[in-house]
Amino acid sequence: MAEVSNSNLYDINAGILNAQDACVVIVRTEWNAAIIDELEAGCRRILSAHQTASVTTLTVPGAFEIPFGIKAYWESAKYWNHRPCAFIALACVIQGDTPHFDYVCRAVTDGVVQLNLTLPVPTIFGVLTVLNDQQARDRLGGSHGHKGEEAALSALKMIALQQSMRVNHP
Repeated sequence: MAEVSNSNLYDINAGILNAQDACVVIVRTEWNAAIIDELEAGCRRILSAHQTASVTTLTVPGAFEIPFGIKAYWESAKYWNHRPCAFIALACVIQGDTPHFDYVCRAVTDGVVQLNLTLPVPTIFGVLTVLNDQQARDRLGGSHGHKGEEAALSALKMIALQQSMRVNHP
């Protein structure tokens, strides 16, 4: 079972270089808004603590629409001076009585993988795929950590990774 104690994610020494020039776009869903609000608040706490220059939120209807929202945002922003350095996908898909859960989870997972393979910036998977509301709430702090905070830390570390590649390889 994934518990925050099994991870070094909160070890900042793993390399956050300079978030002061970074632009992060949070793409969140309308479904399960109370959970998503807290995931986003956790993201914003971490990004603010690291003085991230720009944090923008884009809201899409559901998890299925996240990959399209990210791709459309990237396409519209690719000519801007301050393009996104990372995207964070936030959603909470709770299993119901039909196979819809499986289809949505697979689609958003595959979509984020494709974005990570095609866009020149990372997309962080901050999508909760849980069996019930309590499991979602358990991932907003406690032994499972705060998945919004973890997503923001992952974004900052991936931005730092890209920055280090630019610095070390002209």
